[in-house]
Amino acid sequence: MNLSFRRALPPAVLALLLLLSAWLPVLPLLALGWPLPLLVAIQGILAALLSRWLGLPGWWQLINLLFCPLAWLAADSGIDRRWFLAGFALLAITSLGSLKTRVPLYLSSRRAVEEIAKRLPERPDVRVVDLGCGLGGLLMGLAATRADCRLSGVEMAPLNWLVSRLRLGRKANIRLGSLWREDLAGYDVVYAYLSPAPMARLWDKVRREMRPGSLFISNSFAVPGVAADETVALHDLTDSRLLIWRI
Repeated sequence: MNLSFRRALPPAVLALLLLLSAWLPVLPLLALGWPLPLLVAIQGILAALLSRWLGLPGWWQLINLLFCPLAWLAADSGIDRRWFLAGFALLAITSLGSLKTRVPLYLSSRRAVEEIAKRLPERPDVRVVDLGCGLGGLLMGLAATRADCRLSGVEMAPLNWLVSRLRLGRKANIRLGSLWREDLAGYDVVYAYLSPAPMARLWDKVRREMRPGSLFISNSFAVPGVAADETVALHDLTDSRLLIWRI
């Protein structure tokens, strides 16, 4: 499985393929009489290693590590199967749109909040938007450090949007919908923590709509063929970085 194939697939689909692929070297061992609990554990480790090798986010690595072992433990313990259905329903609601957009849920770190806050213009009513705001963590942090800013967020997954709305209340304007329908012309700072897949298209949108003097900030993901004006290493748990363009 090459890297171009990895980029062509939504993360959720790739994670599922890796989860299934990890069974291929394990199933022959079942025929040799290896104990099932050991094989399930080996499958989880292989799935996590494959996920890490192909650069899936840490939370997908964790899901692939634990999914089959936990499913086996739950089935063996006699837990009501309706709990599994509820879990899958919750996953579907929080991930709605990721198969289409190829953008999974990423959570911005506290270090990202700190570094972005340092770069906001020193004047009131600075307008900031988080494209794909997830659970609202970045906006919560900015609301605490720069209450004078006008904060907005756009989120496509209904449950994530609801969580953001409840967390932020009147501190930010959180809208349910596609980031592609958001007009960027009125913002001083545009932040995105998406995936490699939409970055070229997003850059075209940024160039068309953002005003001269504004900032476009991407967490971790570069714009193909366009060097950032500033790169800030965050030294957080995922070793992410901010890429900053001055429009």
